[in-house]
Amino acid sequence: MEPNDLPLGLGMALAQDVTAMERFANLPEAEKQAIVDRAHAVQSKAEMRAFIQETLG
Repeated sequence: MEPNDLPLGLGMALAQDVTAMERFANLPEAEKQAIVDRAHAVQSKAEMRAFIQETLG
């Protein structure tokens, strides 16, 4: 998965949470893709932060 494949909101949320970014980076490709797919349904910045905390926090 290339960095450009991330939805903008997901990439920005990960950039603000170094621990979550590291956890995401260490996941197998299939798990990364599942998170990216689920992130497409997120509607707001606050919802994305909550999603990151639930998923990778």
